[in-house]
Amino acid sequence: MSDELTHFDARGQAHMVDVGGKAETHRIAVASGLIRMQPATLKLIVEGGHKKGDVLGIARIAGIMAAKKTAELVPLCHPLPLTHVAIDFEPDIEASAVHVTTRTETRGQTGVEMEALCAVQNALLTIYDMCKAVDRGMQIDQVRLEHKSGGKSGEWNRA
Repeated sequence: MSDELTHFDARGQAHMVDVGGKAETHRIAVASGLIRMQPATLKLIVEGGHKKGDVLGIARIAGIMAAKKTAELVPLCHPLPLTHVAIDFEPDIEASAVHVTTRTETRGQTGVEMEALCAVQNALLTIYDMCKAVDRGMQIDQVRLEHKSGGKSGEWNRA
């Protein structure tokens, strides 16, 4: 890991990092997060009783769309040709939460961590949006990178 912020030039001005000289490699990122809610809200989601429809199915599509649009949302991100985006949901009855895990992949010159994180956030926001009429107290929490591989810095895993 570097000690310097790469999105600033020698004069301290923000810039898009030049990745032109970097090798193309298979790059993978996995991110996760969760949304806590009332037990009755989770029951609506799990049993498919929500009047707006399949909450997790719609959240999955929203997450995929967000991964594809990350460069439009995060100012200094490079637009990437994603080769794969997967989003998984795990309802947790005991914790009254839904855990979200995303996996993004590309073959390119820069990583896909921001795409994985953006996908998690948008999937969680979509769950919130679809369920806010019955539970405004939901809490999005623990959004974080779990794994990245590929590129010069190699593999990183959350300990």
